[in-house]
Amino acid sequence: MKAMRLADSGDSPALVEEDIPGPLPARGELLIKVYAAGVTSKELLWYPTTHDKNGERRRHAVPGHEFSGVVAAVGDDVDRFVVGQEIYGMNDWFADGATAEFCITRPANIASKPVTLTHIEAASVPIGALTAWQGLFEHAKLRAGEHVLVHGGAGGVGLFVIQLARFAGAQVTTTASSRNSKFVTELGAERVIDYRAMPFEKQVTEVDVVFDTVGGETLRRSWSVLKPGGRMVTVAADSEATIDERTKQGFFIVEANGEQLSRVGRMLDAGDLRTEVDAVLPLHRAAEAYAGTVKERRGRGKLVISVDAQESRRKERGES
Repeated sequence: MKAMRLADSGDSPALVEEDIPGPLPARGELLIKVYAAGVTSKELLWYPTTHDKNGERRRHAVPGHEFSGVVAAVGDDVDRFVVGQEIYGMNDWFADGATAEFCITRPANIASKPVTLTHIEAASVPIGALTAWQGLFEHAKLRAGEHVLVHGGAGGVGLFVIQLARFAGAQVTTTASSRNSKFVTELGAERVIDYRAMPFEKQVTEVDVVFDTVGGETLRRSWSVLKPGGRMVTVAADSEATIDERTKQGFFIVEANGEQLSRVGRMLDAGDLRTEVDAVLPLHRAAEAYAGTVKERRGRGKLVISVDAQESRRKERGES
Protein backbone atom coordinates (compact mmCIF):
# COMPACT_ATOMS: atom_id res chain seq x y z
CA MET A 1 0.00 0.00 0.00
CA LYS A 2 1.04 3.63 -0.41
CA ALA A 3 1.94 5.45 2.79
CA MET A 4 3.68 8.61 3.91
CA ARG A 5 6.34 7.72 6.48
CA LEU A 6 8.80 9.64 8.59
CA ALA A 7 12.25 9.72 7.02
CA ASP A 8 15.22 8.81 9.20
CA SER A 9 17.64 11.24 7.59
CA GLY A 10 17.73 15.02 7.66
CA ASP A 11 17.97 17.70 10.32
CA SER A 12 14.19 18.18 10.62
CA PRO A 13 11.34 15.63 10.45
CA ALA A 14 10.05 15.01 6.94
CA LEU A 15 7.69 12.59 5.24
CA VAL A 16 8.45 10.43 2.22
CA GLU A 17 6.04 8.39 0.12
CA GLU A 18 6.73 4.65 0.13
CA ASP A 19 5.10 1.38 -0.85
CA ILE A 20 4.88 -0.81 2.27
CA PRO A 21 3.06 -4.04 3.15
CA GLY A 22 -0.54 -3.52 4.19
CA PRO A 23 -1.41 -4.26 7.85
CA LEU A 24 -3.61 -7.15 8.99
CA PRO A 25 -6.05 -6.91 11.92
CA ALA A 26 -5.23 -8.97 15.01
CA ARG A 27 -7.77 -10.17 17.54
CA GLY A 28 -9.99 -7.29 18.59
CA GLU A 29 -8.81 -5.01 15.77
CA LEU A 30 -10.24 -3.64 12.53
CA LEU A 31 -8.58 -2.85 9.23
CA ILE A 32 -9.75 0.48 7.83
CA LYS A 33 -9.57 1.51 4.20
CA VAL A 34 -8.75 5.18 4.62
CA TYR A 35 -10.50 7.77 2.48
CA ALA A 36 -9.29 10.84 4.35
CA ALA A 37 -7.03 11.70 7.30
CA GLY A 38 -6.77 14.81 9.46
CA VAL A 39 -3.46 16.61 9.95
CA THR A 40 -2.03 17.63 13.31
CA SER A 41 0.98 19.65 12.21
CA LYS A 42 3.24 19.14 15.23
CA GLU A 43 2.66 15.41 15.41
CA LEU A 44 6.00 14.62 13.78
CA LEU A 45 7.73 15.96 16.90
CA TRP A 46 5.63 14.06 19.44
CA TYR A 47 7.12 11.35 21.60
CA PRO A 48 4.83 8.57 20.24
CA THR A 49 5.96 9.45 16.72
CA THR A 50 9.64 9.09 17.55
CA HIS A 51 9.54 6.38 20.26
CA ASP A 52 7.84 3.07 20.94
CA LYS A 53 5.83 2.50 24.11
CA ASN A 54 8.86 0.80 25.68
CA GLY A 55 10.95 3.94 25.12
CA GLU A 56 13.04 2.65 22.22
CA ARG A 57 13.62 4.79 19.15
CA ARG A 58 10.84 4.41 16.56
CA ARG A 59 11.57 4.44 12.84
CA HIS A 60 9.43 5.20 9.77
CA ALA A 61 6.27 6.17 11.66
CA VAL A 62 3.11 6.89 9.66
CA PRO A 63 1.33 9.99 11.07
CA GLY A 64 -2.34 10.99 10.98
CA HIS A 65 -4.34 9.42 13.81
CA GLU A 66 -7.80 10.68 12.86
CA PHE A 67 -9.54 9.38 9.78
CA SER A 68 -12.70 8.55 7.90
CA GLY A 69 -13.13 5.45 5.79
CA VAL A 70 -14.65 2.01 5.49
CA VAL A 71 -14.11 -1.18 7.46
CA ALA A 72 -12.08 -3.46 5.17
CA ALA A 73 -11.61 -6.45 7.50
CA VAL A 74 -12.30 -7.40 11.12
CA GLY A 75 -10.23 -9.50 13.48
CA ASP A 76 -11.55 -12.19 15.79
CA ASP A 77 -13.87 -11.11 18.60
CA VAL A 78 -15.06 -7.98 16.79
CA ASP A 79 -18.83 -7.83 16.48
CA ARG A 80 -19.74 -4.12 16.65
CA PHE A 81 -18.64 -3.27 13.11
CA VAL A 82 -18.93 -5.09 9.79
CA VAL A 83 -16.99 -5.02 6.54
CA GLY A 84 -18.17 -2.18 4.32
CA GLN A 85 -19.41 0.00 7.19
CA GLU A 86 -18.48 3.69 6.96
CA ILE A 87 -16.74 4.90 10.10
CA TYR A 88 -14.67 7.75 11.49
CA GLY A 89 -12.41 7.93 14.50
CA MET A 90 -8.88 7.58 15.80
CA ASN A 91 -6.19 5.00 16.51
CA ASP A 92 -3.38 4.58 19.01
CA TRP A 93 -0.71 7.30 19.01
CA PHE A 94 2.05 4.66 18.97
CA ALA A 95 0.48 2.80 16.02
CA ASP A 96 0.93 3.69 12.38
CA GLY A 97 -1.61 6.35 11.47
CA ALA A 98 -3.91 6.99 8.54
CA THR A 99 -1.72 8.91 6.11
CA ALA A 100 -1.79 5.66 4.19
CA GLU A 101 -4.25 3.59 2.21
CA PHE A 102 -5.04 1.38 5.22
CA CYS A 103 -4.68 1.57 9.00
CA ILE A 104 -5.49 -0.49 12.09
CA THR A 105 -7.77 0.59 14.92
CA ARG A 106 -9.99 -0.83 17.67
CA PRO A 107 -13.80 -0.75 17.95
CA ALA A 108 -13.72 1.47 21.05
CA ASN A 109 -11.90 4.20 19.10
CA ILE A 110 -14.37 4.72 16.24
CA ALA A 111 -18.04 5.33 15.47
CA SER A 112 -20.30 5.29 12.44
CA LYS A 113 -19.53 8.19 10.13
CA PRO A 114 -22.07 11.03 10.37
CA VAL A 115 -24.34 10.55 7.37
CA THR A 116 -24.49 14.26 6.55
CA LEU A 117 -20.71 14.59 6.26
CA THR A 118 -18.40 13.62 3.43
CA HIS A 119 -15.34 11.54 4.30
CA ILE A 120 -13.22 14.68 3.94
CA GLU A 121 -15.41 16.54 6.43
CA ALA A 122 -15.63 13.58 8.81
CA ALA A 123 -11.83 13.24 8.94
CA SER A 124 -11.62 16.82 10.22
CA VAL A 125 -13.69 16.03 13.32
CA PRO A 126 -12.31 13.36 15.71
CA ILE A 127 -9.31 14.98 17.40
CA GLY A 128 -10.81 18.48 17.49
CA ALA A 129 -14.23 17.44 18.74
CA LEU A 130 -12.93 14.96 21.31
CA THR A 131 -10.34 17.43 22.59
CA ALA A 132 -13.04 20.06 23.05
CA TRP A 133 -15.43 17.58 24.69
CA GLN A 134 -12.91 16.13 27.11
CA GLY A 135 -11.35 19.50 27.93
CA LEU A 136 -14.65 21.23 28.69
CA PHE A 137 -16.63 18.48 30.37
CA GLU A 138 -14.07 16.10 31.91
CA HIS A 139 -11.21 18.43 32.82
CA ALA A 140 -12.80 21.86 33.30
CA LYS A 141 -16.14 20.49 34.53
CA LEU A 142 -17.89 23.30 32.68
CA ARG A 143 -21.25 24.41 34.05
CA ALA A 144 -24.06 26.37 32.40
CA GLY A 145 -23.73 30.11 32.86
CA GLU A 146 -19.95 30.12 33.20
CA HIS A 147 -17.66 32.28 31.07
CA VAL A 148 -15.16 30.55 28.77
CA LEU A 149 -12.23 32.22 27.01
CA VAL A 150 -11.09 30.23 23.97
CA HIS A 151 -7.66 30.91 22.51
CA GLY A 152 -7.55 30.07 18.81
CA GLY A 153 -11.29 29.82 18.25
CA ALA A 154 -11.01 29.43 14.48
CA GLY A 155 -8.69 26.41 14.67
CA GLY A 156 -9.52 22.73 14.39
CA VAL A 157 -9.99 22.41 18.17
CA GLY A 158 -11.20 25.90 19.00
CA LEU A 159 -14.17 25.79 16.64
CA PHE A 160 -15.56 22.81 18.56
CA VAL A 161 -14.79 24.37 21.94
CA ILE A 162 -16.91 27.40 21.03
CA GLN A 163 -19.83 25.31 19.83
CA LEU A 164 -19.85 22.80 22.67
CA ALA A 165 -19.45 25.49 25.31
CA ARG A 166 -22.40 27.43 23.89
CA PHE A 167 -24.43 24.23 23.60
CA ALA A 168 -23.76 23.65 27.31
CA GLY A 169 -25.10 27.10 28.16
CA ALA A 170 -21.80 28.88 28.73
CA GLN A 171 -20.83 32.42 27.73
CA VAL A 172 -18.02 32.38 25.17
CA THR A 173 -15.29 34.87 24.36
CA THR A 174 -12.64 33.92 21.85
CA THR A 175 -9.44 35.28 20.38
CA ALA A 176 -9.19 35.22 16.59
CA SER A 177 -7.79 37.23 13.71
CA SER A 178 -10.01 39.95 12.28
CA ARG A 179 -10.57 37.93 9.10
CA ASN A 180 -12.10 35.10 11.16
CA SER A 181 -14.27 37.28 13.37
CA LYS A 182 -17.46 36.57 11.42
CA PHE A 183 -16.69 32.84 11.32
CA VAL A 184 -16.27 32.42 15.08
CA THR A 185 -19.33 34.60 15.72
CA GLU A 186 -21.37 32.27 13.55
CA LEU A 187 -20.08 29.37 15.66
CA GLY A 188 -21.53 30.99 18.77
CA ALA A 189 -18.84 33.26 20.21
CA GLU A 190 -20.51 36.24 21.85
CA ARG A 191 -17.35 38.31 21.93
CA VAL A 192 -14.34 38.20 19.64
CA ILE A 193 -10.97 39.68 20.59
CA ASP A 194 -8.57 40.48 17.76
CA TYR A 195 -5.35 39.27 19.38
CA ARG A 196 -3.28 41.32 16.95
CA ALA A 197 -4.97 44.62 17.83
CA MET A 198 -4.82 44.59 21.63
CA PRO A 199 -3.68 42.22 24.41
CA PHE A 200 -6.61 40.02 25.40
CA GLU A 201 -5.86 40.44 29.12
CA LYS A 202 -6.75 44.14 28.79
CA GLN A 203 -10.18 43.26 27.43
CA VAL A 204 -11.41 40.33 29.49
CA THR A 205 -11.15 39.37 33.19
CA GLU A 206 -12.86 37.15 35.75
CA VAL A 207 -13.08 34.14 33.42
CA ASP A 208 -14.26 30.78 34.76
CA VAL A 209 -12.43 28.64 32.17
CA VAL A 210 -9.59 29.38 29.77
CA PHE A 211 -9.28 26.82 26.97
CA ASP A 212 -5.84 27.34 25.43
CA THR A 213 -4.85 25.86 22.07
CA VAL A 214 -1.92 28.25 21.46
CA GLY A 215 0.52 27.88 24.36
CA GLY A 216 3.68 29.88 24.90
CA GLU A 217 3.26 33.54 25.82
CA THR A 218 -0.51 33.33 25.31
CA LEU A 219 -0.78 30.67 28.00
CA ARG A 220 1.50 32.55 30.40
CA ARG A 221 -0.60 35.71 30.09
CA SER A 222 -3.84 33.81 30.55
CA TRP A 223 -3.48 33.04 34.25
CA SER A 224 -4.21 36.66 35.12
CA VAL A 225 -7.69 36.61 33.55
CA LEU A 226 -8.95 33.65 35.58
CA LYS A 227 -11.20 34.43 38.53
CA PRO A 228 -10.43 32.75 41.88
CA GLY A 229 -11.26 29.09 41.43
CA GLY A 230 -11.11 29.41 37.64
CA ARG A 231 -9.77 26.50 35.59
CA MET A 232 -7.10 26.40 32.90
CA VAL A 233 -7.19 23.81 30.13
CA THR A 234 -4.34 23.67 27.61
CA VAL A 235 -3.57 21.31 24.77
CA ALA A 236 -0.62 23.26 23.37
CA ALA A 237 2.21 20.92 22.46
CA ASP A 238 4.86 23.00 24.25
CA SER A 239 3.06 22.36 27.57
CA GLU A 240 3.73 18.63 27.53
CA ALA A 241 7.26 18.93 28.94
CA THR A 242 6.56 21.87 31.25
CA ILE A 243 7.91 22.00 34.79
CA ASP A 244 5.30 24.55 35.86
CA GLU A 245 2.89 22.75 38.19
CA ARG A 246 -0.13 24.83 37.21
CA THR A 247 0.40 24.09 33.55
CA LYS A 248 0.90 20.39 34.28
CA GLN A 249 -2.50 20.30 35.94
CA GLY A 250 -4.15 22.07 33.02
CA PHE A 251 -2.50 20.08 30.22
CA PHE A 252 -4.01 16.93 28.76
CA ILE A 253 -3.76 14.77 25.66
CA VAL A 254 -6.97 13.72 23.97
CA GLU A 255 -8.01 10.07 24.17
CA ALA A 256 -9.95 8.13 21.56
CA ASN A 257 -13.54 7.53 22.63
CA GLY A 258 -16.07 5.90 20.34
CA GLU A 259 -19.04 6.68 22.57
CA GLN A 260 -18.24 10.39 22.56
CA LEU A 261 -17.71 10.27 18.78
CA SER A 262 -21.17 8.74 18.42
CA ARG A 263 -22.68 11.64 20.38
CA VAL A 264 -20.71 14.15 18.35
CA GLY A 265 -21.87 12.44 15.16
CA ARG A 266 -25.51 12.74 16.18
CA MET A 267 -25.01 16.43 16.93
CA LEU A 268 -23.40 16.96 13.53
CA ASP A 269 -26.25 15.18 11.77
CA ALA A 270 -28.80 17.21 13.75
CA GLY A 271 -27.12 20.48 12.81
CA ASP A 272 -26.12 21.27 16.40
CA LEU A 273 -22.43 21.13 15.44
CA ARG A 274 -20.53 21.95 12.29
CA THR A 275 -16.99 21.33 11.16
CA GLU A 276 -14.71 23.29 8.89
CA VAL A 277 -12.10 22.03 6.43
CA ASP A 278 -9.25 24.45 5.92
CA ALA A 279 -7.76 22.82 2.82
CA VAL A 280 -7.58 19.41 1.18
CA LEU A 281 -4.39 17.87 -0.19
CA PRO A 282 -3.78 14.57 -1.98
CA LEU A 283 -1.72 11.89 -0.23
CA HIS A 284 1.48 12.63 -2.14
CA ARG A 285 1.44 16.22 -0.81
CA ALA A 286 1.15 15.23 2.84
CA ALA A 287 4.73 16.36 3.48
CA GLU A 288 3.67 19.93 2.69
CA ALA A 289 0.85 19.68 5.20
CA TYR A 290 3.15 18.68 8.03
CA ALA A 291 5.83 21.17 7.01
CA GLY A 292 3.35 24.05 7.10
CA THR A 293 3.93 25.12 3.51
CA VAL A 294 0.40 24.73 2.13
CA LYS A 295 -0.55 27.90 0.25
CA GLU A 296 -4.21 26.96 -0.17
CA ARG A 297 -5.05 27.31 3.54
CA ARG A 298 -7.78 29.74 4.61
CA GLY A 299 -6.64 29.95 8.23
CA ARG A 300 -9.58 28.22 9.90
CA GLY A 301 -10.59 24.65 10.58
CA LYS A 302 -8.63 21.49 9.85
CA LEU A 303 -6.23 20.54 7.09
CA VAL A 304 -7.20 17.16 5.59
CA ILE A 305 -5.38 14.63 3.41
CA SER A 306 -7.53 12.96 0.75
CA VAL A 307 -6.11 9.45 0.67
CA ASP A 308 -8.54 7.92 -1.83
CA ALA A 309 -10.30 10.85 -3.43
CA GLN A 310 -11.86 8.92 -6.33
CA GLU A 311 -13.39 6.23 -4.12
CA SER A 312 -14.52 8.80 -1.57
CA ARG A 313 -16.39 10.80 -4.21
CA ARG A 314 -17.98 7.62 -5.59
CA LYS A 315 -19.25 6.61 -2.16
CA GLU A 316 -20.61 10.06 -1.47
CA ARG A 317 -22.60 9.97 -4.74
CA GLY A 318 -24.19 6.74 -3.51
CA GLU A 319 -22.65 4.57 -6.21
CA SER A 320 -21.85 0.94 -5.46
